[in-house]
Parts: sequence; structure tokens; C-alpha cells
Amino acid sequence: MTETFTPPTRFAVPGRIAVSNRAASVWQTATITEIRRETPYAATFRLAVPAWEGHLPGQHLMLRLRAADGYLAQRHYSIASAPDGSGHVELTLDHVDGGEVSGWFHTVAEPGDQVEVRGPLSGFFAWPGDRPALLIGAGSGVVPLMSMVRHHRARRLAVPLRLLVSARGHEELIYAGEYGAETTPVFTRTAPRGTPVGRLTAAHLAPLLAERPDGGWEAYVCGSNGFAEHASRLLVAAGQPVDRIRIERFG
Repeated sequence: MTETFTPPTRFAVPGRIAVSNRAASVWQTATITEIRRETPYAATFRLAVPAWEGHLPGQHLMLRLRAADGYLAQRHYSIASAPDGSGHVELTLDHVDGGEVSGWFHTVAEPGDQVEVRGPLSGFFAWPGDRPALLIGAGSGVVPLMSMVRHHRARRLAVPLRLLVSARGHEELIYAGEYGAETTPVFTRTAPRGTPVGRLTAAHLAPLLAERPDGGWEAYVCGSNGFAEHASRLLVAAGQPVDRIRIERFG
């Protein structure tokens, strides 16, 4: 029997890089001003952060909850909103079974409640809007990518941007009502009538990579470890340069 060995692909892996060391090191009090249900398992929480200095699409923040007995729980969360100078940021959180922080947000939090945040963090996955962007996400991995889409729309940027977003079904497609012509949804379990069901494949990527804008694509991949690896290998097989694939993993 002949075995084929495929060496691990050396994809770029984001580090927790603070764009502004001063801003990233300061904890600030944020107030929940709005809660919006996105899917049965995900909701968006709008936070007022009076001293927020702004962020780039794709960045995240650190969020901290403090219990009455002094116990602290903190997590990294991607920022969903576009930078707009309003002093607000939005986070879209999945309700994770047994999750200390996500559980509190989904079952306890109300407008007016306060949490602590610091950031923005991660310069690696940020997209300033200066180069063509090919965005590929699955599940809540679409959150930082939606910040990029919203930024692209708000600034009416001419630079090309495309989004491939994978979800198990339409009811679990976060931001379903916001997608436009730049977006191709992929449904892995159930889909609207006439839409094929199945995992992300090379056939989904082919028409986007065939566009190849001037300077080529900068690819941003966000999702679970398995999805990030799968999508990145498809990109490389289709000719996308490895050093132009940025990955944000979770899980």
C-alpha cells in the first residue's frame, strides 16, 4: 500500500499583539446599552465605552467580569462593529454550555449592567481597508469579518471585498439579514430550497479567486481549529500565497 505524506502547512497564526500598548493595558468600565438576538444561540451586546480610542476591523478586546466575592473571569472577544467614533463597540457572543462569561451575558445581563474591557488587541488579524480582502468564516467566526464588511460599507471603500460564511443552517447564520452581494453563504446541514448543502469546497472558492484583483487577495480565515485548517488548505491548493492567509482560531 502506498501512503502519501502531506507535511503540515505553515499558515500564519495570529499573536495577541496590542496595536496601542497604552490603550490595551488600561481596563475601562463599559455599560451594556442594547441586546439584540441574532440566532437562537447568539446575541449582540452593544457597549458604551466612554474612553474608547477606536479600533481596526478584525481586532478584539479583553472582557472581564467581577463577582461580588472578588472572583474574576475574563475572555477575549472579537469586535463586531465597524469603527465609527461613537464610543460604542458591539460584541456578538455564542451561548457556550457551561461558559462563565457567555452564560452570564445570555442569561443574566441587561441594559445598564457594567463590565470591564481593555483593548483593542491584535494587529495581526486587523484589516485597515487598504487591500483587497477575501473573508472566510464559520459560525461565530464571522464576527470579526462582519466588522470588516461593515467598515467597507460605511466608508464606501472601492477596494474589493468578498465574504464566504459557513453555517449549519439559515437559522444559525449570524447577521443573516445584513449580507449583500459581497457574501456567499455555505450551509452544511440544512439550506433554503434550491441551495446545495455541504461543507466548504474548492468550488466555493474558485469563482472568488478567479476574480483576482490587482495586487491579489489578502485572505482572512476565522473559525474553529478544524474549519480554519480546512479552509486554509483549500486556499493554498487554489494558489493563494501562504504568507497572505491570516487565521484567527477558536475552540
